Amino acid sequence: MDLLDSILNSMQKPPTASEAQKNAIKKQKEAIERKQKEEKNMLNRFRKRVEEKIGNFIKEGTKPYIQFDPMEQTYRSIIRDVAETAGVQIFSFGQEGIDRYCVIYTKDRGPSEDELTVRRAGGVWSEDKAAEMALRHIEMQRQAALENEEEKNRKRKHGKEELSGTFYKQKYAHLIGQEAALDAAHKTNVNKSYGEVPSENKKDLRSIEQTMADIRAKKMRKAETNKESLDNN
Repeated sequence: MDLLDSILNSMQKPPTASEAQKNAIKKQKEAIERKQKEEKNMLNRFRKRVEEKIGNFIKEGTKPYIQFDPMEQTYRSIIRDVAETAGVQIFSFGQEGIDRYCVIYTKDRGPSEDELTVRRAGGVWSEDKAAEMALRHIEMQRQAALENEEEKNRKRKHGKEELSGTFYKQKYAHLIGQEAALDAAHKTNVNKSYGEVPSENKKDLRSIEQTMADIRAKKMRKAETNKESLDNN
């Protein structure tokens, strides 16, 4: 019995729960550190590629811009840092988390307003798109010129119409006198139905009975005139 106890006591005891947990935490920590190290190395490699790409862009000077593929904010921040260090312009377009991407331009040659408009609207900028926008501007300018000419013609026509009425009298008030001009303007106020005679002067304010009586009296005066003429002959 003493020999059995001695053998059992000499055997390594199984790890306690706390020790097992410590080992698991240690392994997890080591895995995280390895992953972080791999990510760091990957970001460093990415930064070197960006530096090389932007450096060649500046050195060659033949392209209007260089465009990067859509990527996460972490990678875009590296591109921005390299661009600012290199002294070039950087713009970001697209929707965050979906298709956000970076475009690099030289310091003295940034994007045009047309390019910014197209990219911000989610479009793709190209030489064909640039030509299309240029033609659109030409058409808009032509249309604006036509509208401007039509407006000038309308104003000239409107001006000629005004010269025949009140505007004419006001224009020459300094020659004929302000009171005379205002009085003439009032009397020659244009009326589409009656010409240049005030429509109020055309109205007959008499009653029907008065009108009939005036007609009969007029006929009687005419008859008397005719009779006197016959008697004298």
